[in-house]
Amino acid sequence: MSNATDLATKAGDRDPRVGLRAVAALRRLLEQLESVQVRSARNQGWSWQEIAQELGVSRQAVHKKHGRQ
Repeated sequence: MSNATDLATKAGDRDPRVGLRAVAALRRLLEQLESVQVRSARNQGWSWQEIAQELGVSRQAVHKKHGRQ
């Protein structure tokens, strides 16, 4: 968690180079976390609709993004 906290702090840095790199790293981390949680939900029998509702996206969007994992 300290890595994510450190990245969040750096995302607000006054140096755009530091801030943008941190934002990119946070984006990658977020994508990884989403994949882990979607896989977990599917393994527990959740429907694509249930997952989509929790993520605030359409069923089609979440299935397209994670359906082949």
